[in-house]
Amino acid sequence: QSQLEESGGGLVQPGGSLRLSCVASGLNLGEFAVGWFRQAPGKEREEVASINSGGQLINYAASVKGRFTISRHNAKGTAYLQMNSLNPEDTADYYCAAGWGYYPKIEWGYWGQGTQVTVSS
Repeated sequence: QSQLEESGGGLVQPGGSLRLSCVASGLNLGEFAVGWFRQAPGKEREEVASINSGGQLINYAASVKGRFTISRHNAKGTAYLQMNSLNPEDTADYYCAAGWGYYPKIEWGYWGQGTQVTVSS
């Protein structure tokens, strides 16, 4: 069974950092684009960042550009989201997804269960 599993969420103070991981099982993550999404209570899901299968094409939402970094290690079947300078507006459930195609037309076929990030003092 193909699945993605996120980890690394938690409670962090404003200005702090977290690193989220997304581990794939049952699928070769290296064959897929990977995206990180987030959804805050009462808000629409937002695509935060995406990276193509080879790691050369990266895109960020304007709200996180310069603070978040997406990366991947295909041999480990893992993708990451390094989040720096966090603020309360970053509080959300964060999800990773794997899909086919290239930004902005990526068809997301696999989703993780999510990890919660709370930014609060």
